Amino acid sequence: MTDESDDGSNSGSGAPVDFDRLDVIEERWSADERFARIDSQPTFAPERLVCVYDRRFYPTTVQVARLEIVWFENGDFSLHYHEEHDDGVFDHRWDRHPSSHNARDHLHPGPEAPTPGTDTSHPADWRDVLSRVLDEIEDRQRAFWNE
Repeated sequence: MTDESDDGSNSGSGAPVDFDRLDVIEERWSADERFARIDSQPTFAPERLVCVYDRRFYPTTVQVARLEIVWFENGDFSLHYHEEHDDGVFDHRWDRHPSSHNARDHLHPGPEAPTPGTDTSHPADWRDVLSRVLDEIEDRQRAFWNE
C-alpha cells in the first residue's frame, strides 16, 4: 500500500482499518442532530464512515456536506470534509499517516485540499481529534451565515 491513492488522498497508513473504532463513532453520532444520516462502509468507500450533514446548517447553494472518516488500528487516520456547491466543491482533510510529502500529522486545507499539505499536530486521543475537527467544521458553517 502506498501513502497516496489514485485520487490524491493520503489515507494509506499501512495498518488495518479499525472498524471497531468506526463502529463506536457511528454509535455515538447516530443520535447527533447535526447529521442527516451516517453511512457505514458505503459501496463507494467501504473502509469509511460517511457522516452526511443536515442541510439546515448550510445555505441553499450547498447541495451536500459530509465528513468521511477512516481510522487505522495503529492510530493513523484520514478525515475528509467535503461540500458540493452550485459552482464547485470545497475539500479539507486532516491526516495522520506516513507521508512522502508532509510530516505524519498534517492537513490539506480547503478549499482545494492541496498536496503537499501543511504540517501540524493533532491531539493524541482520537476523541480530541474528532472534537477539534467538528469545531472547525462548525466554524465554517457559522461563517456562511456571517457573510
